[in-house]
Amino acid sequence: MKKANFYWVGAFMLLLFSAFAMRTNQVWEIKDGYSIKFISKDPSGQFNDFSGDIKFDPIDLTGSKFDLKVKVASISTGNGMMNKKAQTGEWFDATAHPFIKFISSKITKSDKGYDIVGELEMKGTKKTIKIPTVYKQDGSKATFSGTFYVKRSMFEIGHKSDAVPDVLKIEFNVPVTKK
Repeated sequence: MKKANFYWVGAFMLLLFSAFAMRTNQVWEIKDGYSIKFISKDPSGQFNDFSGDIKFDPIDLTGSKFDLKVKVASISTGNGMMNKKAQTGEWFDATAHPFIKFISSKITKSDKGYDIVGELEMKGTKKTIKIPTVYKQDGSKATFSGTFYVKRSMFEIGHKSDAVPDVLKIEFNVPVTKK
């Protein structure tokens, strides 16, 4: 009888370990083909250097985490002079603050996907924001996409202007594969 109990305990432990191993294997690598766009009346453009660590599991949202960064010097507006100006102290101050950073603190399920709440840091200023995100998985590949808005005055980027709107629309599409 003792052998039978030992067998069932062993089988249960193996099953538990296998389930845990499957759940912790949700680390994603950002692939080429991503897009991080900012859109307004003027300026509009994109950032071409994006990296970070993504651990996401729709079954384990409390264990999921996004730690992302965008290189400010990779800004591309289609106008070389505007790109240089965006990196000056008046705007992003790329010398003192070379990256825009986002670190998640909470992820919840929403009607359309997921809400990723975290700290967005631009030009040394940190603010908590919510980023609505659509997640689509196909085997070992997935995509995170969505749209959110950023008020540049909250981050002391640029000055008040009729030419440059205070609110910028951010659109992202990030393809990933399992590591």
